[in-house]
Amino acid sequence: MLQQIIGQAKKHPSLIPCFLFIGAGGTEAALYVMRLALFNPDVSWDRKNNPEPWNKLGPNDQYKFYSVNVDYSKLKKEGPDF
Repeated sequence: MLQQIIGQAKKHPSLIPCFLFIGAGGTEAALYVMRLALFNPDVSWDRKNNPEPWNKLGPNDQYKFYSVNVDYSKLKKEGPDF
């Protein structure tokens, strides 16, 4: 399959940017899914030792990918401990 892509790129050089952008988009999507699987507090890989990882988050833990207006270091806890 890679030989076919290289052959098409040699025949039609204008397809090279298309191949690059599609490859970069696929790589970025795979890395984002991997980030969600490993660092999202909603995902629990170890149910015996940490069955509810979302309860151990403090009010100043940032788990969102990008935060526009919130400074997580200045937040205080508003709810009770469970």
